[in-house]
Amino acid sequence: MKLMPWKRGSAVSEDKSASIVVEGARKATGGRTRNRVLMTMAVFFSLYGAIGGRLVYLGLQDPEGSGGPGSRVTASRPDIVDRNGEVLATDIKTASLFAEPRRIVDADEVIEKLSTVLPDIEVEQTYHKLKSGTGFVWLKRQLTPKQQNDIMQLGIPGIGFRTEKRRFYPGGATASHILGLTNIDNQGISGLEKYIDDQGLADLQASGLAVASDLQPVKLSVDIRVQHIVHDEVSRAMEKYHSIAAGAVVLNVKTGEVVAMASVPDYDPNNPYNAHEKDRLNRMSAGLYEMGSTIKSFTTAMALDSGKVTLESRFDATRPITIGRQTIRDFHGKGRVLTVPEVFIYSSNIGSAREADVVGIEGHREFLHRMGLLDRMKTELPEVAKPTEPKVWKKVHSITAAFGHGFSTTPMQTAVGAAALMNGGYLMNPTFLPRTAEEAIAGATKVVDDKTSADMRYLYLLNATAPGGSGKRATVPGYRVGGKTGTAEKVVNGRYSSTVRFNAFVAAFPMDDPQYIVLSVIDEPKPEKPGMPATAGMNAAPIVANIIRRSAPMLGVKPEFGQESKPLLVSY
Repeated sequence: MKLMPWKRGSAVSEDKSASIVVEGARKATGGRTRNRVLMTMAVFFSLYGAIGGRLVYLGLQDPEGSGGPGSRVTASRPDIVDRNGEVLATDIKTASLFAEPRRIVDADEVIEKLSTVLPDIEVEQTYHKLKSGTGFVWLKRQLTPKQQNDIMQLGIPGIGFRTEKRRFYPGGATASHILGLTNIDNQGISGLEKYIDDQGLADLQASGLAVASDLQPVKLSVDIRVQHIVHDEVSRAMEKYHSIAAGAVVLNVKTGEVVAMASVPDYDPNNPYNAHEKDRLNRMSAGLYEMGSTIKSFTTAMALDSGKVTLESRFDATRPITIGRQTIRDFHGKGRVLTVPEVFIYSSNIGSAREADVVGIEGHREFLHRMGLLDRMKTELPEVAKPTEPKVWKKVHSITAAFGHGFSTTPMQTAVGAAALMNGGYLMNPTFLPRTAEEAIAGATKVVDDKTSADMRYLYLLNATAPGGSGKRATVPGYRVGGKTGTAEKVVNGRYSSTVRFNAFVAAFPMDDPQYIVLSVIDEPKPEKPGMPATAGMNAAPIVANIIRRSAPMLGVKPEFGQESKPLLVSY
């Protein structure tokens, strides 16, 4: 049967139509597949790009600035430098050991291995930490490099190390009572470290803004060279005189800056295991003492400043003073009438009591407050004690206070008051930060007049150069040193003991224009040799002489020889 032409043409047409439909479907399906592949590739590229970008970002971050709250690294602190830029305290990096309890399989095995490197590890406490099931716990902070390496060699799963910051003090114990301490989290807890935190650093640390690169060094008024000398001399004196403690301070008379201050026994801030022992307190600012005859400086200045007494005035010291059940005597009495200079250089208790009597009880108390001896001292150092005094002053209190008994103050306040007597009468709060003379005067209080200050400079020099003066052992050729001794009997079992003493010497130099005050103290000294006295002139004064001899060139004070024998002049 022959197909009709139109039928054949129709079949061809149908085949062509079908192939066109199939090809169109194939193209449509292939387009969608290709789009899906491209979309999938785009998603994967985006995902891996994000991961890669995050890895690059994390790689560029400071590892010490990252971490969860449980493993937060210690915050940065600014360097502390001395007045010449020498580093006194700085941050160093150290490793700390942590564990991830969720990854710990056998806590007993971990403790057993760690104890081979850390024998002092707290076994029970560490066991509870490892069994806590938390994500992060500290095991040991601030390891040594050797400890870190030895622990790494153990190959314990589930433990690791974090880099932290630790405070380092290059000078060790040299300035420990000035600089103070930080805790395990690098936060200041004493000394100027605490002061710096209180000025805003603690808030910066809490907010995460205490970035090392942004923290400027804190410059102090301390000269580390002089600090080394002072620390060395008081340490030697403590050993030489078999005392229980010793200390000294160097104070700029014109600015009130503390150039050096040391108190021993002290501690090493790099290993402060004994810092909280009571005998290691800073005796210069946190110790309260009856300062003995050094207080006669203020008694004489008070009498002179009252206008009722001059250097030519005389006081009867022929016999002891009895008041109530107390009898006031002189240690080496002259048994005669004394002039004001003689009262001072012979350190007459009787003469000083009569000087105080001229001013009166209330006037006496007011003057000691005016000189800052009975109020808590204001300075940057947190460790400052509040002086003690009788609640109600009677005549007996005024008389005994005249020669340094009956009230307690700090050695630092005694030095600050003495500086006011030497610098023209300006009482300045002591500072451990740099301060100009102009800034000091602007914040100072005028406590005595110029004439009184000039008279006291004369008396200080006279006490070191005149026959019978107690300050001879503090003299240093070329520097015209003057000062006043103080040998105070300590109270033992409610009574003053004649064998247990607290000695002090306060000095100024050079006396033609005093630049510095140096005050030394020595607690319960013994005689240097059998048969020798243990008074302040024999032990506290030589400490001052040694400090001045070694430090004066560093302080820029030039010696002038040939002036020591010149006549002493004073206008009346």
